[in-house]
Formats: sequence, structure tokens, C-alpha cells
Amino acid sequence: MGIQAWTFLIVGLSFVLYIWIAIRSRAGSTHEFYVAGGGVSPLANGMATAADWMSAASFISMAGIISFMGRDGSVYLMGWTGGYVLLALLLAPYLRKFGAYTVPAFVGQRYASQTARLVAICCALFISFTYVAGQMRGVGIVFSRFLGVDIEMGVVIGMVIVFIYAVLGGMKGITYTQVAQYCVLIFAYTVPAVYISLMMTDSLIPQVGFGGVMDRLDGLSTELGFAAYTAGNKAMIDVFCITAALMVGTAGLPHVIVRFFTVPRVRDARLSAGYALLFIAVLYTTAPAVAAFARTNLIETIADADPEALPDWVRNWEVTGLLAHEDKDGDGVLRYRADAAANEWTIDRDIIVLANPEIAGLPDWVVGLVAAGALAAALSTAAGLLLVISTSVSHDLYKGMINPAADDKRELLVARGAAATAVLIAGHFGVYPPGFVAQTVAYAFGLAASSFFPVILLGIFSKRVHTAGAVAGMVSGLLFTGGYILWFTYLDPASNNPAGWWLGISPEGIGTMGALVNVTVTLAVTTFTAPPPADVQALVDRMRVPRG
Repeated sequence: MGIQAWTFLIVGLSFVLYIWIAIRSRAGSTHEFYVAGGGVSPLANGMATAADWMSAASFISMAGIISFMGRDGSVYLMGWTGGYVLLALLLAPYLRKFGAYTVPAFVGQRYASQTARLVAICCALFISFTYVAGQMRGVGIVFSRFLGVDIEMGVVIGMVIVFIYAVLGGMKGITYTQVAQYCVLIFAYTVPAVYISLMMTDSLIPQVGFGGVMDRLDGLSTELGFAAYTAGNKAMIDVFCITAALMVGTAGLPHVIVRFFTVPRVRDARLSAGYALLFIAVLYTTAPAVAAFARTNLIETIADADPEALPDWVRNWEVTGLLAHEDKDGDGVLRYRADAAANEWTIDRDIIVLANPEIAGLPDWVVGLVAAGALAAALSTAAGLLLVISTSVSHDLYKGMINPAADDKRELLVARGAAATAVLIAGHFGVYPPGFVAQTVAYAFGLAASSFFPVILLGIFSKRVHTAGAVAGMVSGLLFTGGYILWFTYLDPASNNPAGWWLGISPEGIGTMGALVNVTVTLAVTTFTAPPPADVQALVDRMRVPRG
């Protein structure tokens, strides 16, 4: 069988599995729809959390960024990994003990304000729609290459699949679907890495083989005018800000936080966080090796290629529009160079992981497996985000503010309707994303860092902060960060470079400054407002008691 046949077979079987699990695990109540009934085991929740966390950005785009940026690309690796540790140790146990289904519910109850809840709902929707755009874009890229459809149709197919198991199953169906998706994506990521490591370094362990190609890759890069792969070129302030934004943004992501409410006890939340970190580490320690192997093979294949003898993988990816070449000087040689005037290749960094098995000449079934893994990563996170959106609308807005007397059946109907609407909007953003996959996801992390993280952190560890401070902080942080990203992405993209950035901080890193704006405004307003009532202060004390 060829690549497309293997892809249809493996992807088709995985989709059948996901839909079967969703139907078998269909939510019958709002408690099951929102938090899977609160009875998920720590091991299963750890796998589901890892799948929810490792999105298309982790599977498709992270290694691509490291491939093209070298050491500078490791900011994503450090930020996302460190952020999960921060969330697991600093916030998750306290939020689980508090017991609210969602971040807006926590904000509304902790700050005793419907206004604070409404602002948190707006933040959750803004973050989730930005994040889901990257996932749907990843789905479209995979389908466009391996199923022979354009990106727009690929996004539509992904929308249908997510609609079936997110709308029917809710958190209960999503949880057990994500367990299966983790198994698919981690197998799909590690198998080609092991294959290529053996071929290039004779090492069965990619993390070990990774070190064996560094000198070779540095030499190849410098010969073509690129900076040495192991050299860092980004300004240190931007490296720091991007890493910090990704870290604190992780700790404020609503679709990850809600996973800790699906286990029975606080102890189980801690345990599932440990399992998830272990499962995440498998992919994150493999990503640098995948990046280095792919970059080496790519350079050796296209650096000075004959346009009449290009390998099949080049032709296959050209159809998607994500890879292109032009013999500018007509000399019969296609050059890949750092100098834009001399360079004759255009390569989208999001194709690196997906094209890696083809570049290395691996068996066709491995290529199909990687496609299934990429879809598992994108769809698992997309489903989690869509659930956050539907829960924010049904539980926090409809039940919490518009119709508190609504019964369970009506609330569940609203939740499913909100999820269906969210799927359509997410599909639109997938067709017209604000950037490449990891960049779009980084924007979402920046928004989470500047809006949710400070209000959650201060809500847990400060009894003095109350409604006015929390609302002012969330609004100012979100507007500052969102405005900065909007300016450089849409309003003045020509200035989106280090010379045009404020203090040399990129839009991907501005969430760090947004978080500081949030904290500063929150504490400043708190100084001039009355403290929370005694019952709210007692609530904070109870939340921080280790037992009970």
C-alpha cells in the first residue's frame, strides 16, 4: 500500500475508535458533561491531561520551530514544560479543593461578584478561541497533505469529528477519548524518532542520538550562511519574556485546569498531575532530537538540489502550498541559503514533523502513523477547548447569571448547543488563523498569562484582593496583551520585528508584561478598596488547608 492508503487506514481506524468511545461514554448529566462525574482515576486523568496539553503546537510545530531557530526555539520547550510544573504544584491542588467546575466559577465565587465572573467568561472565550484556531489549522494541514484535500476541507472534516465526540460525550467522552489519543500520538511521535536515530546515529534512544548530530548540523548550517544550530540569536529579554509568558500562561489555561476537577479527591489531583508530567516528558524530551534529525536530513536533501530529480516528498508537499521552490537564476540548481536573495526554497516550519518520515525514507505505514498522531494531538486539545467554551456559556453564563433556576436537562441542552456553535467558529479561525500553529498557540498563552494567572494566584494566596482589583486587573492585562498582539499581527504587520517591538519583546512574549500590568493594577486598586467580607476570607483559608 502507498502513503495515502496507509493514512486512510490508520486515521480511519483511530477515528472509529474515538467515536465509539464517545458514544459508549456519552454524558447523561451536567456533572458528567462538565467534569466526567468526578470519578476518573489518576492514571487515566494523567494520560487525558497529557493529550489535552500536548496540542498540535507540541506535536506538529514545536520541533519545526526548534529545527529552524536552533537553540532559540527551546524557549517553547522550556516555557511549556515549566508552566505545567507551575500549574501542578502551585495552583491545581487548591483549585481542586475549591471544587468549582470552571475558572470563571472560581473567580465569581472567590471574589463574590457576578461582574468578575462575566469578565472571566469573556477571558475564557477569548483565550480558547485563539488557542483552538491553532489546533484546527493543524488538522487542516494534516488532511491537506495526506488525504489529498485542501486545508479548508481538512478543517471541515476535523470539525465534524470533534463535533461528534465533544458534543455527545462532554468531558466524560472526551476524557476516555483523550486516553486513546495519547496512546496514538506518543506512539506516532516516538516510532519515527527511534527509526531515524538508528539510521543516523546507531542509537536506539533518540535523546542519546541527538548529541551525535550537533557538530554535523552546526557545520551544515554555517556552510549555508545560517547561524550555528547551537548558537542563540534572540535578545535575552525576549527569550525571558516568551519563556515566562508560556509558563504562567500554562498555569492559567482553563482547559487544562478543568482536568483536575475530574478526579475524586485533592490527593488524586496531585497524583494525576505527576502522571501527566511523566507522559508529557516522553514527547518533550524527544522533540529536540526530532528537530535536529529533520533539519539535518532537510539540508542534505535540498541544499543544492537538481530541480529535475527532486524526491517524491517534495512533490507531495508542494501540492499543499506549504513548500515551494524557484530556480531564480536558471542555473539548474535549487539552493537553500540564509541569504534571502540567494535562497530558492520556501518552507513552512509546520511541515517538519509531518514530512520528517518521508524525508528520511521511512516505510509508508510510519508516515500514515505520524498523520494519525498529529490529528490525535490537534483534536484532543480542540475538544478540551470547545468544552471550556460550551461550559463557560452554559454553566457560567446561562446557569450562573441568566437563568439560575434552569434544570439539569435544559442546562445540558444549552451546553451542547454552545459546543456546536463553538465548533463552527473554531473552524472559521482554523481557515483564517493569525499565524503558524505554535505562534497562534503562543498568543493564547500570552492572553492566559495576562488575564487568568494573576487573578487565580492572588485569589488563592491573598485574602486582601477583592472584586474591584480582580476585575480591573483582568481587563487591563487582557487589553494590553490583546492590543499588542493585534497591532503587530493585523494592524501593522510590517513592524513585527525586533526593531519595531516595544523594548524588543515579541508578541509571543508580551504576555509576561501583561501579567505584570494585571498584578500592578490589581494591587493598586486593592489598596484603595475595602477588603473582602469575612466569609470570603474564611473561604480562602479553607481552600488552603491541606486536609478536609
